[in-house]
Amino acid sequence: MTNDYESIRHADVALVIGSNTTENHPVIGSWLKEQQKSGKTRLIVCDPRRIELDDFADIKVRHRSGSDVALLNGLMNIIVSEGLYDREFIDKNVEKFDELKALVAEYTPGKVSAITGVPEQTLKEAARTYAKGPNSAIFYTMGITQHKYGTNNVKTVANLALLCGMLGRPGTGVNPLRGQNNVQGACDMGCLPALLPGYLNIAKSTEQAIEKVEKLWNAKLPTAPGRSIVKIMEGAASGEIKGLFIMGENPMVSDPDTNHVRHALENTEFLVVQDIFLTETAQLADVVLPAACWAEKDGTFTNTCRAIQRIRKAVDAPGEARPDWEIILDLAKACGAKWNYNSPAEVMEEISRFVPQYGGVSYDRLDQGPLMWPCPDREHPGTPNLYTTGFPRGKATFVPCEWNEPHEWPDSEYPFLATTGRTLYHYHTGTMTRRTPSAEFIKSLYVEVNPEDAAAMGLAEGDDVKVTSRRGSVVGEARITDRVPPKMVFVPFHFGEQPANALTASVWDITTETPAYKINAVKVEKA
Repeated sequence: MTNDYESIRHADVALVIGSNTTENHPVIGSWLKEQQKSGKTRLIVCDPRRIELDDFADIKVRHRSGSDVALLNGLMNIIVSEGLYDREFIDKNVEKFDELKALVAEYTPGKVSAITGVPEQTLKEAARTYAKGPNSAIFYTMGITQHKYGTNNVKTVANLALLCGMLGRPGTGVNPLRGQNNVQGACDMGCLPALLPGYLNIAKSTEQAIEKVEKLWNAKLPTAPGRSIVKIMEGAASGEIKGLFIMGENPMVSDPDTNHVRHALENTEFLVVQDIFLTETAQLADVVLPAACWAEKDGTFTNTCRAIQRIRKAVDAPGEARPDWEIILDLAKACGAKWNYNSPAEVMEEISRFVPQYGGVSYDRLDQGPLMWPCPDREHPGTPNLYTTGFPRGKATFVPCEWNEPHEWPDSEYPFLATTGRTLYHYHTGTMTRRTPSAEFIKSLYVEVNPEDAAAMGLAEGDDVKVTSRRGSVVGEARITDRVPPKMVFVPFHFGEQPANALTASVWDITTETPAYKINAVKVEKA
């Protein structure tokens, strides 16, 4: 997030797109509802499904799944044509405005309405409300990123914020809500195939990277980036990758094309899984390393708004379970590394020496409360809001993006569109939540079906319904609801025995290699 949580309270307008916030980020969702109910924030909700936030929305934009770039370009067309953009901000801070103007000029309200299904008047109302702010914030999640053209979706979100000067002050910003509690921290630490800790790109920052690595770690740096998860699975399936170490991840439920994932994992010669439970993935492993959960270890989490927070051990881990850092340390020593860390605090000391954004972070400081990066030195208070004094590269750049059709659309053989996602009562692959009392609320897979489609199939509430794509099938309990429009179904992905990702394709964004979970052509029938 470019802004902190407190910034939400300063937003005159909140535009939520591709985020079922109240179910996936319920605390932030409650703040948005509170702001709207108190009359402090006007709420624009853009989603193909009718979500809970719709009940609080001042403007409801129910666009077709996969039409996000067209929708956002259409909003910018209206803003430019009506002179609602921030000319002073753009002149001072942003390049390539003429290129953006030329592209969005093609996305007239009529054209965009035809692509998205959103009435022209609704488009105009949303555009005017966001542009006039005076402080408008955008919130998005995986409904934006998990598409074949997810990178273009994100770039277009940023274009909209730059066009209206909605960056660099409280109540504004581009705010992606992270999917898990330490995803931000994992990315900061280099858990991406082309990056070192601190977002140092192996290919683009070679000399600087080599110098840092050799100085601090006394090691040689690989000259090529590693592989993303989807490319690792490809390599395992083909036999090119012989062994895998999977830590805190359950790809048998979370990754696209479940049948392909099973083949890939079973095709490896040696599979190690490090986790807190015997997950669907761990059941395929040659070796399982039992790990301590969050309440059983010391460390830090870096949350969605860049706040680095201390966690403290509350209880002992059961059996032979150990903190992740201790397991990794012993494995490294067994491989010949001369690592000598004695505590997570010592690991953080090294992080602060290597990662500029964490330069001022220490456990002593974190004991006094969270710090938000960038925090470059021990005197720095942290940075709640980014870009308050401009952009690191001097000027930001508009990146105009054309709308492209998704990788597949419904057709005569597979006439429905299925989208996957989460529910309030379960978390990710259900590894933890399906072992808690909340599991009683939703015990197994369900499928949301529009009443019009249910009537055509002779489907009643609670009947078993079968959903089939070109990759596989799942069977779940029918929930008849207008939360989904006609010819669309929603399938939550928490249930390993009926994995929704059996439906999804091994298709991903070419830049980020994020799988395209949200668009799946399927047929739906009474089971």
